[in-house]
Amino acid sequence: MAASSKIIIGIDPGTIVLGYGIIEVQGSKIKLLSMGVVQLSKYENGLQKLKIIYEKVQGLVKQYEPHACAIEAPFYGKNVQSMLKLGRAQGVAIAAALTAGVEVEELAPKRIKQSITGNGNASKEQVAAMLQKLIGFELQPRFFDATDGLAAAVCYHFQNNVQASGGSAKVSGWKDFLNKNPGRVK
Repeated sequence: MAASSKIIIGIDPGTIVLGYGIIEVQGSKIKLLSMGVVQLSKYENGLQKLKIIYEKVQGLVKQYEPHACAIEAPFYGKNVQSMLKLGRAQGVAIAAALTAGVEVEELAPKRIKQSITGNGNASKEQVAAMLQKLIGFELQPRFFDATDGLAAAVCYHFQNNVQASGGSAKVSGWKDFLNKNPGRVK
């Protein structure tokens, strides 16, 4: 990692599939370091799933030493049991990052989609396609959970304007961002 760069990990929590994306920001350039999923559906015991989530996030934090962790907040759903499980998964991931001293920010799903695509109701496919244009990576449709994690990291960067120079100039909106960064969208 370059001395003037920032690393951000993004997490899309889940008890069946957890997605993550890790970026390095140097100036206004975003570099994809890693993205993937943790398949949890093969484990029947909910507590075992939480342990695996904790260990995976801890391992990613140890390996990449991020400056920040952006995690997608659970959205309101009709199934209370699903929300409870998702909240536990999110809590364990947050605890793993906080235990390592990493700053954590919770981001609403609509806020992430709005930040990446300009549309808070964008589909997973639209988010993934825009990320592919912004960062330049091979799109693999089976990794939409991974691109959701990646989207959280990129949203954190856009919202907090994490720059290697330590600057804090805020981007006021998507159009302003595009005007200030014409080379970023391919």
